[in-house]
Amino acid sequence: MKVFKFGGASVKDAAGLQNVANILQRYKNEPLVIIVSAMGKNTNALEAVLAAHVKQNGEAQALYDAVKESHYAILRELFDANDDIFTSVNDTFVEGEWVLEETPADNYDYMYDQLVSVGELVSSKILAAFLQKSGLHTQWLDARDVVATDNTYREGWVIWDKTKANAQRLVPPMLEKGGFVVTQGFIGSTSENFTTTLGREGSDYSAAIFSHCLDAESMTIWKDVPGVLNADPRLFENVTKLDRISYREAIEMTYYGASVIHPKTIKPLQNKNIPLYVKSFIDPDGPGTEISSDNEELYPPIIVVEKNQALLHISTLDYSFVAEQHMARLFRIAADLRIFVNSMQNTAISFTICVPNIPDRLEKFINSVSDEFKVKLETGLELITIRHYTEETIASLKKGKMVLFEERIQNTLQMVVKNIPLIERREVDIPSRKD
Repeated sequence: MKVFKFGGASVKDAAGLQNVANILQRYKNEPLVIIVSAMGKNTNALEAVLAAHVKQNGEAQALYDAVKESHYAILRELFDANDDIFTSVNDTFVEGEWVLEETPADNYDYMYDQLVSVGELVSSKILAAFLQKSGLHTQWLDARDVVATDNTYREGWVIWDKTKANAQRLVPPMLEKGGFVVTQGFIGSTSENFTTTLGREGSDYSAAIFSHCLDAESMTIWKDVPGVLNADPRLFENVTKLDRISYREAIEMTYYGASVIHPKTIKPLQNKNIPLYVKSFIDPDGPGTEISSDNEELYPPIIVVEKNQALLHISTLDYSFVAEQHMARLFRIAADLRIFVNSMQNTAISFTICVPNIPDRLEKFINSVSDEFKVKLETGLELITIRHYTEETIASLKKGKMVLFEERIQNTLQMVVKNIPLIERREVDIPSRKD
């Protein structure tokens, strides 16, 4: 049994769904569990619906109707008007309507999970129905019946023993009937049957959860790139595909922010030595990238750029040393607010951390520590991480940048930078990077 994961770009429209069906025709005689994300940019669209609902600005329903219509337009291209899929999809959209009918709750994260999860549920229902229509026997499974989590909304922690028991109870009997099982990425359920999500872009992690719990032969992520690249092709020219990388290197890359794979994906696979393949749904015959245990090779420089970063410059009010007890408190508050520290430096009386710029969380953090610390917030920054760096690569990436701080650890360099306005630059040509 293998696990495949298809992201939103692969199912963004009717042509995309047809392409996925064509790929899966190659595997029609194999038992597959298929994880699918929300279509296209519909997670973003549903986030906008929720934001409008919270603001109570009267726009939420119209935005939600637009999301619905985008799906119905795809259905009309692929199915007859009387197909049962229209009723099934409509029933799922009604679940989202229930959120919009309620007065916005204090727990934004709870509302987020109940509404935004609609994207994965609808997408998976459409894909399952279309595969069945295409002659590929397919059954639909609600991932919330399998993936059990705690009550941490928007960042649910998997309860592994319960999830494994659910997976082994539900999935093998479905596969024994032949064909495919289609289910959702990104979502799970609490013990009270409330929907949770596993973190943004969490569908890769969902596929790893199913792979681990079902002892899959392998897992494949189908993307719009030929495999794992040494830099983001949207930012850099002349990127290199990595044919093979180790679990260790993949973990390092995702830890530092490489978006090709969700950071939590690798560990469940590595624990059972399940190989992960990253392949292109545009060129399914391409070799892709293999991630496994025995691939320790010589790597080219691997560059990860995280945009929209912020620096929190923290100092004690009385100019006392920033000691261990201070750091313990700061990290505890950051953890409670789910603020992820990407890099840090400290001096005797100050402590600086680089974090994603999530304004509401940072505001809460600053307010929570203001009794003991003075905090200066600096935004509009990038965090650049270079694995297996060379001095030439570092020099190229520093062009047109003001480096706020830099740190080297073994073969990894990190620097927090700010773009220098063109009028201030002495040298602005960056040949290796796209404008």
